[in-house]
Amino acid sequence: MKKPSDVILRPMVTEKSNMLQEKSNQVVFRVAKDANKIDIGHAVEKLFGVRVLEVRTVQCPSRWRRVGRNLGQRPAWKKAIVRLREGDKIEFFSGV
Repeated sequence: MKKPSDVILRPMVTEKSNMLQEKSNQVVFRVAKDANKIDIGHAVEKLFGVRVLEVRTVQCPSRWRRVGRNLGQRPAWKKAIVRLREGDKIEFFSGV
């Protein structure tokens, strides 16, 4: 069993994730590449004390990036979209 802090790396705060949170009670996290949906659901429930209804995952591929004449590759990563039970909420920035 993986530790919840090893599965959930950080929340993703973007315009799209804010709209998902307001409209359909979904939260977006950047997660470990080897984490599965069951691990992600248990980690969110333990870390934030909420009830998870559904977990969707997206594999984001690595991409080539150029800075000047230097060429490099950004690493691949994984994100999870977690739907919470009605009434449950996760506040990342309280009082802002």
